[in-house]
Amino acid sequence: MNSVRWAGVAAVVLLGLTGCGSDSDAATDDAPSTSASQGPGPFFSVCGGLSDEEVRTAFAVPSFAIVTRNSVGCEWEVSGPTGPSVSFSWYRGSPIGRERMGSELIGRPAADIEIEGRPGFEARSENATGVTYLCENGLQYGDDFVHFSVMYADSAPTADPCAVAESLMTLVAERAQ
Repeated sequence: MNSVRWAGVAAVVLLGLTGCGSDSDAATDDAPSTSASQGPGPFFSVCGGLSDEEVRTAFAVPSFAIVTRNSVGCEWEVSGPTGPSVSFSWYRGSPIGRERMGSELIGRPAADIEIEGRPGFEARSENATGVTYLCENGLQYGDDFVHFSVMYADSAPTADPCAVAESLMTLVAERAQ
């Protein structure tokens, strides 16, 4: 009985493996092209090298209730997770195009930007009255990218979120090592 069971398992595995083969006559013109690796980007200090004071000044708020820091990202929150906040993230070996596409898929059309000679994107969300309350931007560095999200949530913006994101990203780009 065991040999019959093992023979069945082997047959299933072999059938599965034959599905993994390729037809040498298959057209490859429709296959998506892949670009060669550009290599890793520069090193970014914790929080992109930004001080809490620089973020607070750009964001135009009196203080932050919570600041979270680690080697790949930081978040500055005014009143907890649902209130106004600024977040910075550093993505190693991750395509910026996926982040851009994600923004577009959730209704934030992305526009091309360039900061300190680096290509990137900016995406924004407006409330019902047409006021921009959220802005994100990302800059490409080889196979890596850095990203800011500036959100005022339900609070009235104390500064233009896209101007905040751009000014902070410019500082980070200038400090890239």
